Amino acid sequence: MNNVDSSTEKRPKKKFKLRMPGAFVILFFLTIVAVIATWAIPAGSYSKLFYDPSSSKLTITDPNGDVKSLPSTQAELDKLGVKINIKQFTSGAITKPVSVPNTYQRLEQKPAGPGAITDSMVRGTIEAVDVMVFIFVLGGLIGVVKASGSFESGLIALTKKTKGHEFLLIFFVSILMVIGGTLCGIEEEAVAFYPILVPVFLAMGYDSIVCVGAIFLASSVGTAFSTINPFSVVIASNAAGINFTEGLTWRIAGLVVATIFVVLYLRWYSKKVKANPTFSYSYEDRDEFNKMWSVASSEGNQDSAFTGRKKLILTLFVAGFPLMVWGVMAAGWWFPTMAASFLVFAIIIMFLTATGKNGIGEKGVVDAFVNGASSLVGVSLIIGLARGINLVMNEGLISDTILQFSSSLVSHVSGPIFILVMLMIFFVLGFIVPSSSGLAVLSMPILAPLADTVGIPRFVVVTAYQFGQYAMLFLAPTGLVMATLQMLNMRYSHWFRFVWPVVLFVLVFGGGMLVLQVLIY
Repeated sequence: MNNVDSSTEKRPKKKFKLRMPGAFVILFFLTIVAVIATWAIPAGSYSKLFYDPSSSKLTITDPNGDVKSLPSTQAELDKLGVKINIKQFTSGAITKPVSVPNTYQRLEQKPAGPGAITDSMVRGTIEAVDVMVFIFVLGGLIGVVKASGSFESGLIALTKKTKGHEFLLIFFVSILMVIGGTLCGIEEEAVAFYPILVPVFLAMGYDSIVCVGAIFLASSVGTAFSTINPFSVVIASNAAGINFTEGLTWRIAGLVVATIFVVLYLRWYSKKVKANPTFSYSYEDRDEFNKMWSVASSEGNQDSAFTGRKKLILTLFVAGFPLMVWGVMAAGWWFPTMAASFLVFAIIIMFLTATGKNGIGEKGVVDAFVNGASSLVGVSLIIGLARGINLVMNEGLISDTILQFSSSLVSHVSGPIFILVMLMIFFVLGFIVPSSSGLAVLSMPILAPLADTVGIPRFVVVTAYQFGQYAMLFLAPTGLVMATLQMLNMRYSHWFRFVWPVVLFVLVFGGGMLVLQVLIY
């Protein structure tokens, strides 16, 4: 009998599996790439036009930094070749510097040094402080509501009433997000909806992908097919020198088709996950995600009773969200005002949670608020790091060079080819300039007039800008994607696997719509 040394026994080899790095590592790597790009891509700039309300003058800053003041008249704009109504400047509709056509000039290279990697991260975070404060207040509010036990009790009541009709909630949330996206561009504000909806979706048997799909994906699809969104289609139309109602019928038709597509896609995926949890694209992280977001239900526990005070706390918590949407759409609120409004609700809920028979006291609610805010520090930092990448490219003077190169690609080509190339140009520019309003004022004065040279309406270029940029923003780490994934502790690879069919839909369906518009007009 041969003795076999156990140390020599064959053991199953572990399969090597490539793991996608986390959000912070991806953004750090992209910051390094941006710094390298400032060495490789020639520096250059367009003259920038800005309306100064204090002097009621137009000011032009040329590529060399020289500033010149001009009368704020339509005649001056016409001389510059800026086909925008002067009222768009004087009324405050356009507040960011606008690129002046035919003024691009090569400049001395301004390569960023190694120190720019960390410096841009810090300054980008400082620039994002308004969004960060909003997220901290939101996190604190969530922490207090969780400490009150209202989430747990409310979920028990909700899951009983929705049993067998779980997808209805996803359907209604998706429709509301699409509407919010197409009307007012709800994107960064959508992070406020995860804390209230994610525990509900989990209690219904869905996964993290469904949560992001119903909120971020749906709102982004609505924004991609914006109808009257002032932060994309309206400001882009203004910068293109046209009325935003031009092409509205096409955008509405596209929005209807896109909404049907995204709802059916969510229906297909959620049904698969519901029937077989292992189908989930993020199944390997399921336990960790549930630990972070699920609310333990204990129906036998007397403390889980849905009392009047808990109902009041949940009502106050939920009330903050429609108030926020109204404030953004009707009252012109921005992140500081939204943060202040949520803080009002947080203070009231803290008082209700601290006092009474089962109150947790002053220290308890303060600790709950601080712990809730600290849980979203990572999300806040991601937003700042993404902005740092844009700082590197802008200060390295390479963004305008890329825009100038893009405009040269579409000169002297036929209409259908022109608009498809334009779609892909905006797809690439969406990575470089993830801000919808920022890309509109930088690119439209340069690219929209090119439509005249091939005999197509300028609104088709505006539509190409929407489709191209937002197809990229489903993916671009420089946009809101990383903050969303960080908030839900989701891997980028899992998100990419889910979202690429939607990106393909926007590009293929959107491209088809654009070619059809060109052929008809």
